[in-house]
Amino acid sequence: MTSDPNSALNLILWVAVPYVAITVFVVGHYWRYRYDKFGWTTRSSQLYERRLLRWGSPMFHFGILLVAGGHIVGLLIPESWTAALGLSETAYHAGALTLGTIAGFLTLAGAAILVYRRRTVGPVFSATTTNDKAMYVLLVGTIALGLGTTVLGNLTGHPHDYRLTVSPWFRSIFYLHPKTDLILQAPIGFKLHVLAAWTLFAFWPFSRLVHVFSAPIGYLTRPYIVYRSRDPQLGNRVVARGWERVT
Repeated sequence: MTSDPNSALNLILWVAVPYVAITVFVVGHYWRYRYDKFGWTTRSSQLYERRLLRWGSPMFHFGILLVAGGHIVGLLIPESWTAALGLSETAYHAGALTLGTIAGFLTLAGAAILVYRRRTVGPVFSATTTNDKAMYVLLVGTIALGLGTTVLGNLTGHPHDYRLTVSPWFRSIFYLHPKTDLILQAPIGFKLHVLAAWTLFAFWPFSRLVHVFSAPIGYLTRPYIVYRSRDPQLGNRVVARGWERVT
């Protein structure tokens, strides 16, 4: 891979790919919601097996939430902002490494249980589509690349400060002025992690991952649903005191 930021290959990888992935992510979700509302689901397999799901699902979901939170802070918040708050770089990276490692291993452990469940439980395996398999490969691969790069960098004593390269490059994409020279300074592990992440985002709207945007917030404000009437003229049960109809 050439180090020239203006070479055709680098412009494709670090300029074209991000914008294509973002476009597909946004337009794909709109299309999916507009034309495939009945397919906007996780296709839950809880009825088939619960023991492994009870362990794997919380581990994976809590872990991925921590991973997402760490990426939001690390990519979107400039180093100067945390310094202005009095947080030293040493303290920041120590906290990020500790929480990121725990979150990464928790996510991968949960994913391993869920994949094992899909391979060993007959009904769940039968309900697993090719799309699901591709989603697991992309998701687990992206997380493993990020975790592996971070852990190996610290174990070898040469951790890379991504907030000086990857983070400002990422923000520059949304400024519509991509700084390819910054991402080229990052180690190969970070570059592979970034490319895998863009691939995952482009695939996202066409997989079960769309359920991330289906949080049941409406349940907090919706009225009660009456499933049976308390009209004394219906049935032969006596209405308990305190439940009389108010007219």
